[in-house]
Amino acid sequence: MSNTINNTAFNFPKQKSYYKGKVREVYNINDELLVMIASDRLSAFDVVMPKQIPFKGQILNQIASKMMQATEDIVPNWILDIPDPNVAVGLLCEPFKVEMVIRGYLSGHAAREYKAGKRMLCGVSMPEGMKENDQFPTPIITPATKAEDGEHDEDISKDEIIAKGIVSKDDYEVLEKYTRALFKRGTEIAAKRGLILVDTKYEFGKTKDGKILLIDEIHTPDSSRYFYAEGYKERQAKGEAQKQLSKEFVRQWLIANDFQGLEGQTVPEMSDEKINEISERYIELYENITGETFIKSDVSSIIERIEANVLNFLDKQ
Repeated sequence: MSNTINNTAFNFPKQKSYYKGKVREVYNINDELLVMIASDRLSAFDVVMPKQIPFKGQILNQIASKMMQATEDIVPNWILDIPDPNVAVGLLCEPFKVEMVIRGYLSGHAAREYKAGKRMLCGVSMPEGMKENDQFPTPIITPATKAEDGEHDEDISKDEIIAKGIVSKDDYEVLEKYTRALFKRGTEIAAKRGLILVDTKYEFGKTKDGKILLIDEIHTPDSSRYFYAEGYKERQAKGEAQKQLSKEFVRQWLIANDFQGLEGQTVPEMSDEKINEISERYIELYENITGETFIKSDVSSIIERIEANVLNFLDKQ
């Protein structure tokens, strides 16, 4: 197995704090910059799997940075530099405590809710008579609260978000506008690669001077679901499963092995063969969505490499 990143424990100059998320590790530098390291951890159903996926962090970081660059003309983002294949450095923001989930198709969580008989998701109605993976007449925004460690993200409506003061009405309208613009651009980028951007999530933050920026990652296999466009209509007409590139294949494997993150359930053992299969699927998505060949970084001393590259960047500030 390749050398992978599970945990980091750096102590950078002027470091104020450190936060470990499910996948990313974030270092606050002097209350001005954030150093965000994409680990190789794999999360599903809000549970971090015991084994890491080779090159997953590099793939997520590089897709996100390319997509940030491809959308910076319509939505400002937090990134200043990519000093290492697994690292993004950018402006410190106060994150909004909601994830802006947008869905163009009835898939994943929405499909599971629909199958259970629900026709309202996050205060948004879903039409009757839809089949799984059908396209919505118009993309729907179904926000989720940002979970604390060990808890599940929860669906929430726009009205609840505003009523509870989680996000102000004015700010929420900006988030909504940015979400639709990003999804439109992401859909266009995917179409050029023969893909359909099915659903995705965006996260936003606010700088000290009150500017709203796109943060975290966008259009990666962890935050998005893609279908292959070729054969989509034929598969829908026949009621067949769609050929997709996303983390859903991991979720489906876990479900088939009796795990959905519920109390009392145990994460099934992932063989080395399964780990490598997942890694290859992530590389496949990278190459499909970017149109570029994935170049594996040198992982012989991955922690030392990251530390040296971040220190080199910070020395120049």
